[in-house]
Amino acid sequence: MCTLDSREGERLHCLSFAEEERPPRFTFPFYYSPHPLCVKAAERLKGEILRHDDWMREIALGKMLGVLVVEGGYLAAFSGTLCGKGELPFFVPPVFDLHDPRGHFQEEEREISLINAEISRRESELRPNLERLRDELAAMRLQGEREIAAAKERKKSVERAYNERITSVERAYNERITSVERAYNERTSQFLNAEIHRAKVKWRQRIAEKEDEIRQKEAETLPLREERMRRSAELQEWLFGQFAFLNARGESRSLREIFAGNTPPSGAGECCAPKLLQYAYKHGLRPLCMAEFWMGASPKDEIRQEGQFYPACQSKCKPILSWMLQGLEVDENPLTREYDRLVAQLRVLYSDEDIAVIVKPAGMLSVPGKEDLPSVKSEVARVFPKSSGPLIVHRLDMATSGLMVLALNEEAYHNLQGQFLRHSVVKRYVARLEKPIDVGAKGVISLPISANPDDRPRQMVSLDRGRRAVTRYAVVGDRLVYLFPETGRTHQLRLHCAHPDGLNNPIKGDALYGTPADRLYLCADFLQFSHPRTAETLSFQLESNNIIYT
Repeated sequence: MCTLDSREGERLHCLSFAEEERPPRFTFPFYYSPHPLCVKAAERLKGEILRHDDWMREIALGKMLGVLVVEGGYLAAFSGTLCGKGELPFFVPPVFDLHDPRGHFQEEEREISLINAEISRRESELRPNLERLRDELAAMRLQGEREIAAAKERKKSVERAYNERITSVERAYNERITSVERAYNERTSQFLNAEIHRAKVKWRQRIAEKEDEIRQKEAETLPLREERMRRSAELQEWLFGQFAFLNARGESRSLREIFAGNTPPSGAGECCAPKLLQYAYKHGLRPLCMAEFWMGASPKDEIRQEGQFYPACQSKCKPILSWMLQGLEVDENPLTREYDRLVAQLRVLYSDEDIAVIVKPAGMLSVPGKEDLPSVKSEVARVFPKSSGPLIVHRLDMATSGLMVLALNEEAYHNLQGQFLRHSVVKRYVARLEKPIDVGAKGVISLPISANPDDRPRQMVSLDRGRRAVTRYAVVGDRLVYLFPETGRTHQLRLHCAHPDGLNNPIKGDALYGTPADRLYLCADFLQFSHPRTAETLSFQLESNNIIYT
């Protein structure tokens, strides 16, 4: 049975499946492969979207969608709004519809917008006077600086003339005249100092009066700006209280309670996953599995692939879903399950009293993370318990395999760190791409990179906030490319391969910027540096049969 009543029949959609197809536990939403039932539900949802031209036009520009398989069928959701609305037939409603034009939020937003418009109007009227006053202030400061500088120069001139006279031969003939001159010079110096002081006081007073005049003009909009600030803060607090999320035990918490005193990020609670679970809990539907996928064009800064499934975002959704999943039997984090195998795969290629060169397996962290899983640092510390290290000089992304050098003492660490800062360390990566690429092509990719504040650990290309990131590349096979990073930004190689302004060809198995596979096909296969104690050049290269699969 796919409907609960006539209204819920618009939200709950038929999806037939046998008992043996049912997943044993609910999806771990932050790292998963979509369950076949979710894939089936997603295809149904895509088919429904194609029947609505207005939906399709907007979704073609790029939209995250979600499906939740429950007992009796599946539910569908979109992130944010669609066609300018928070609620549409077929999809589950928002946890709280802040986009309802008749609701308090939109009404108060309109009032705040009117205040903004009035502030803009008044500032527009004031702008000519303010610009004139600021020009006068700038001219006044310049005039004051010149007058004070001239007074100081007069004093220096008198002092230079006095010094020239008292060193002349006249001093030898008439000591009494020199004493008179000294007394005269002291009085002159006191007068000139007073002149400088008077100039400073005069211009300080004039500038203060002009600044006060400007402040008075600017303060004409102060009551409105204070009202805008007060009403915006009150509206935000009110909104945090309206978003109340259920969990599988029937308990409820507001957005403010979930984020434990921290300000929730913008858009928190408007993603697909919280909407889907909230509707299921409110209507007594048992969640079985869930997935979110992208349709349409990729955003300009982020990398999203058409039809690709994505984990729930970290900054907005992780705190909310961690609460909402309480009471459900949820899959174990796959990363935790895989770590015994990863620890066994870590290899030490070279070691002495100063350094260790290791091969990191794909899927292992370079340094301990929030979940305290084994990492290169913790495992090398276990292998070399008597060293004062290991100290991490450089890192590889968790999904990247390959060569790393670690310092086993402070002296080695500072030496190696200096080599990396001077870019004297030679690093080469080899990647297998998703699509064929012209063999022999080479070039440089320069795209600035910043963290994606709403979806960590994803990074994004940002001309405004991004830090310089440069990669040289050389295509050596049908889908094989050598990558030489000249900077060391997080996910630099992955973004530079996947981005339309880079190679426009994601690395095979890139679950964040491409299509998942058994692993990320990116490996640091060559490393060359000077030994921190002997200065001997050391080079390490992985065997060709291990380049991609180690």
